[in-house]
Amino acid sequence: MNPGSQPEPQSRTTSLPVRRYVKSGKTRRVAVYEWGKADNPRVVICIHGMSRNARDFDWLARRLSRTHRVLAFDCPGRGRSDWLADPNDYQMATYIGDVADLLPGLGVAEADWVGTSMGGLMGMAIAADYEPRLKGLIRRLVLNDVGPLVPGKAMDRIGTYVGHAPHFETLEAAYAYQATVNAEWHVMTPLQRRRITRHSVRRLKDGSGFRSHYDPRIADALHRGSVPDLYLWHRWDVIKCPVLVVRGAESDILRAETAAEMQRRGPRATVIEIPGVGHTPSLMTLEQIKPIAKFLGD
Repeated sequence: MNPGSQPEPQSRTTSLPVRRYVKSGKTRRVAVYEWGKADNPRVVICIHGMSRNARDFDWLARRLSRTHRVLAFDCPGRGRSDWLADPNDYQMATYIGDVADLLPGLGVAEADWVGTSMGGLMGMAIAADYEPRLKGLIRRLVLNDVGPLVPGKAMDRIGTYVGHAPHFETLEAAYAYQATVNAEWHVMTPLQRRRITRHSVRRLKDGSGFRSHYDPRIADALHRGSVPDLYLWHRWDVIKCPVLVVRGAESDILRAETAAEMQRRGPRATVIEIPGVGHTPSLMTLEQIKPIAKFLGD
């Protein structure tokens, strides 16, 4: 069976997370979504991709909440978290700093980490002790379609649409747009795609329609010219925790040769490949969810 072909059953999509707002620094609000029991010591932190938000993890989080407390964050400028005054602050150091600021108040000292694309880069940095306040945080690391080499050409491609999303007069127009930009995710049920669309746009206050649910300035760095390749092998090679890599077989962000090298060096990751999928696997199908649940100690 095609590992990307069986969606999570629609009858099980009604479980919703609890949303709360926590502060990073003195004033800035970060939206956190929580599944499972708040006193469960087994915690999973989920961080989304560049232009996405925490609700991408609804399907995975619902499954993991059987055994874990699951926390998913809207990074600054995305979803229901506050936008930043200075667009130059949309960078990894800010996002990781937020995690360090927020986790003590959430009662988390150790956790597993599931990161899609940008969220995976954050996880690699934290596992490599980039942020001293988070030393030893990550018990197990799941990287969704990202690795220590990020090709600049692939980021240039992403820059052609992130930050350029049009105004949508109707939700149907937004739905059609999402079906285009998320085509690489492969199979989604109509219900899944509509839920993703609903959480990917915000209604404009003047009632004139909808816009993408992120600050378009998050992509400013991608619009300043060609993006160079990003090499992070120095971080990869010092990671000690077990790592599972989920790769879309047609991905241009995580190349096959990079994934193979990740198996040979550093933490020597376990790699699973999802046929027919590009960047990124949706983590909405049973075949994608089950290996992650098993790896995290289901």
